Amino acid sequence: MNYFILSSLSVIMSLLTVFQPMQRRVALTNPMEMPMPMCHNTGDGMAAFVDDPKFVALHPAPLPLDYAELGSSVSFKTPDGKTANGYMIKAKKKSNKWLFVYQEWWGLNDYIKRQSDIFYNDLGGSVNVIALDMYDGKVTADPKEAGTFMRGVQEVRLESIVKGAVMMAGKKAKIANVGWCFGGGWSLKSAILGGKQTVGSVMYYGMPVQDVEKLKTLNTDVLGLFATEEYISKKVIEDFAANMKTAGKNLTYKIFAGVHGFANPSNPKYDEALSKEAYGMALGYLKQKFGV
Repeated sequence: MNYFILSSLSVIMSLLTVFQPMQRRVALTNPMEMPMPMCHNTGDGMAAFVDDPKFVALHPAPLPLDYAELGSSVSFKTPDGKTANGYMIKAKKKSNKWLFVYQEWWGLNDYIKRQSDIFYNDLGGSVNVIALDMYDGKVTADPKEAGTFMRGVQEVRLESIVKGAVMMAGKKAKIANVGWCFGGGWSLKSAILGGKQTVGSVMYYGMPVQDVEKLKTLNTDVLGLFATEEYISKKVIEDFAANMKTAGKNLTYKIFAGVHGFANPSNPKYDEALSKEAYGMALGYLKQKFGV
């Protein structure tokens, strides 16, 4: 009788041992119990806001635009074995001066191309200007789809696009960066990735890198043109300023009394006066960096 009880217990324990890993596997693959993805693929913090209706409301659909482009489309190889694209206006004479332009969350649309043309002309045609296509061809005027695009891109791919552009510019290139919103954050990240070839970074209301160790690798100062908002808030900006100081880097910034996207003429909330002031600061900064 005792033998039967012990044998039965042994069988039960064996069955539990067999089924326990299976139960663990079921628990781990149950979508209701898995951790929710927090939308940090781009690593810049902004993707975490895409499901917030108030953040989406800051990005009304761009107004239609019809204009004649100065530049043309270009393709270049990236370190991940793929190809990336951009919109480029070459300097009138051979030049090692480059301005990398970074899109908003809509993708590389006509407004970014036109702004690239404006920078090119105002820099006297002496700087190669390229707007990088960070979405690999995806463009939208739908805020929800734009949020999906921004959430879906992978940091490693975005870094590869930047590195590919640096390689295309060449080892002697001196590179400054400018971007808005999603691209504002990438203006700073690009400056970090560019290392000693970086000469400047202008970020319009983009989420800043807060990692002091990464900021220490910057080869330049930064100009921040921010808006009055709750997402890239005054505290976020002040933390960034403190981290830049700790890293031994210079940051000049202004928080404008305008909404996120105030400098985008495609935004119905566009503020012409604030945009003009911010652009004057950006252009003056870039002229000083390029010596033009």
